Amino acid sequence: MLDLRISLLLVCGLAAVFAQSSAPGQVCEANNGTSCEQCLQNVTCLWCITTKTCLTYPVKTILPPHSLCPLNDARWALCGMNFQTLIITFAVVGGVIIIALLVCLFCCCKCENCRSGSFESKMQRQADKLKTKQDERRAEMKQRHDEIRKKYGLSGQNPYSRFA
Repeated sequence: MLDLRISLLLVCGLAAVFAQSSAPGQVCEANNGTSCEQCLQNVTCLWCITTKTCLTYPVKTILPPHSLCPLNDARWALCGMNFQTLIITFAVVGGVIIIALLVCLFCCCKCENCRSGSFESKMQRQADKLKTKQDERRAEMKQRHDEIRKKYGLSGQNPYSRFA
């Protein structure tokens, strides 16, 4: 749940940063020498722990360059989480989600093909069994009729066939 809040906060903050066409550069720099929490109250600001300075977030480069502040020392939106951890977390979570979606799609498609193919083949086997049983019954009935005809001496030509 905490990761979801952090993610939501990051996305909203990035959207706010990108939405601003020209961020005033002096607003963040005015917070130099203060605390991380005071600096990060403004979403356009970036706190660098090593230099303890409040900087304007570099919107054009998406991630702050190493010369400005190293990723593991840069803080944005939350003082407790650095960019390096954030990037690794998002990469792992995104990768797991993509792999899970691909596995689900592959399994669903494969299972759908298996089910439809096995269902059709099962129905075909049942139809073949029914036809085989029907042919066997027909042959048994013909054999019984022939035995009855033989018993009563009716094995010759049917006397009624000339009337037809």
